[in-house]
Amino acid sequence: MEQAVERVLVECVPNFSEGRRPQVVRAIVEAIAGVSGVYLLDTESDEDHNRSVVTFAGPVEEVLEAAFRGVREAVRQIDLRHHQGGHPRIGAADVVPLVPIRGVTLRDLVPAAQRLGRRIAEELGVPVFLYGEAATSPRRRDLSFLRRGNFEGLQEAMDTDPERRPDFGPAAVHPSAGATVVGVRKPLIAYNVELATADLEVARAIARNVRESSGGLVNVRAMGVRLEKRGTTQVSMNLVDYEKTPIYRAFELVAAEARRHGVAIRSSEIVGLVPEDALLDCAEYYLQLGGTWSRRQILERRLNEVEGPR
Repeated sequence: MEQAVERVLVECVPNFSEGRRPQVVRAIVEAIAGVSGVYLLDTESDEDHNRSVVTFAGPVEEVLEAAFRGVREAVRQIDLRHHQGGHPRIGAADVVPLVPIRGVTLRDLVPAAQRLGRRIAEELGVPVFLYGEAATSPRRRDLSFLRRGNFEGLQEAMDTDPERRPDFGPAAVHPSAGATVVGVRKPLIAYNVELATADLEVARAIARNVRESSGGLVNVRAMGVRLEKRGTTQVSMNLVDYEKTPIYRAFELVAAEARRHGVAIRSSEIVGLVPEDALLDCAEYYLQLGGTWSRRQILERRLNEVEGPR
């Protein structure tokens, strides 16, 4: 009897530097969704960040085609010379990560990221950097290093620092679309905590004490952001390995630092999709579940076990 072959499934979570013009975001999403075999999973836009995150999945080749079409539409529609927002960015299509979900590994996806990066550079004239598992040097693994100085400072960085020269395309910033970062990474959780203060320096101080690069939590990237429309501030975080540094640990440290500054937490949010186990980690922590507790007690999981594959 032949064994069933596991179907390869890849997630892609491109971040586009547009969160205020719905028609532009819609055009980008339609370009992505127009590829047969790709599943559009989620779209989220933030006006203060002026940024949109699109999540889709499918087989490798289909995902690469959809990612390219999304980047192409962003290059057509977004001009960074007129872009302002709270989130760092160097490109109209700022970052395009590939994430292994099923039947494929991080290492397997590196050649795919290279092919996508080369195509973006050759066909669209946008310089491309590789990051994460696809990075060509240790410093370039970190997205924040490649974004340093933003779009406005990128050309000078390319001219003066060999580590900031692109992997594909000319060492010249595209006049309106900047540059794009393509990479391979584990599932990442974009997690933000809103503070009950408009003082940006307080938010920045909390972020500084939370992020790994300043001696905070391993696997946490954090920055303080002003939310103009809400009249408040936010600690915006990327949890790059939730299995080692869970959501609740990041939240508790932000809360402790906020108390130290005499500031309350207004709310928190998850941007985009999140692995189920990451939320279960939080439930188990706050409910102090132990003893005989097992995740097999979750109704839907038990039903999936007894029903089997459908």
